[in-house]
Amino acid sequence: MSDALINGLAGAGGGVIAQLITYPLQTVNTRQQTERDVKNEKRKLGTLQLMCQVVKHEGWDRLYGGLGPSLVGTSVSQGVYYYFYQIFRSKAEAASLERMKAGIGDGSVGMLSSLLVAAVSGCVNVLLTNPIWVVVTRMQTHKKVSKPSLPGGAPLTPLDETVPAAVNPPSYRTTHAIQELYDEAGIRGFWKGVIPTLIMVSNPSIQFMLYETMLNKLKKQRALRKVGSGVTALEIFLLGALAKLGATVVTYPLLVVKARLQAKQVVAGDKRHQYKGTFDAIIKMIRYEGVYGFYKGMGTKIVQSVLAAAVLFMVKEELVRSTRFLLTKGAIGRAKSKPQ
Repeated sequence: MSDALINGLAGAGGGVIAQLITYPLQTVNTRQQTERDVKNEKRKLGTLQLMCQVVKHEGWDRLYGGLGPSLVGTSVSQGVYYYFYQIFRSKAEAASLERMKAGIGDGSVGMLSSLLVAAVSGCVNVLLTNPIWVVVTRMQTHKKVSKPSLPGGAPLTPLDETVPAAVNPPSYRTTHAIQELYDEAGIRGFWKGVIPTLIMVSNPSIQFMLYETMLNKLKKQRALRKVGSGVTALEIFLLGALAKLGATVVTYPLLVVKARLQAKQVVAGDKRHQYKGTFDAIIKMIRYEGVYGFYKGMGTKIVQSVLAAAVLFMVKEELVRSTRFLLTKGAIGRAKSKPQ
């Protein structure tokens, strides 16, 4: 089994586990990002308050809306990313060794090369998996309407977000989100938000650059102290968390723009809530919401992203280590069983 395939499968496994643990935070954060109430008519809710409100009015299942396609997207995204990352990383390492033989450099992959490798891998990942994440965003931001009418039988308004029905509407499934998106924008709709997402490739690029830089420094320090270069799962967890924290703070505004574009568009009413594209969304957000609009839900995102990244790195490294150990052990066993 190739090293690229091992890393791809381990990345997919780590991504799925991290997604399961942090998904409710992700759902709440997406709703915070896509809130377009520019006049502050509604009281702003914190993360826990919003989570409790969703549970109270829509049920526990809405915190996991879109979990199915999200798990598919996570496993595919992480698998694709780590697979191509390992391939490009191996080529960069080979090139560094060749330069060292020519008397240039020390044979290690530099920070700029690491950034480029992560960026190219991220672009491939985005172009292949963007349709999945558009569907996930639709399902996370879909609000399950409640049924009772207002006291006294008063007519309901759109702001009440309720409908006077005696029976529950059908659940909002993946197929509904796909059909709604196709009816709204056709095939092109599945690549909504792809421009800010491609720009956001800098997030995992920065993340992996910081992670590998800190990891290499830690290993070198231990090698110099002659205490071994091994790194524990807890240390990987902490390094992954720090790397993701730095990357998230830098790129968060692009994440908000992406979520706005991928969420269901308001086709009637206030023009301020209608976005024709990335540039139009940025201009309207600056004009009507100010700088604050680009940082809605950032606290929630930091907690979710840092926790998810830390779990992902820890699980991925453990899976890679275990897989290599099992493969090596199996190879040794087969070699011993061969007749001399």
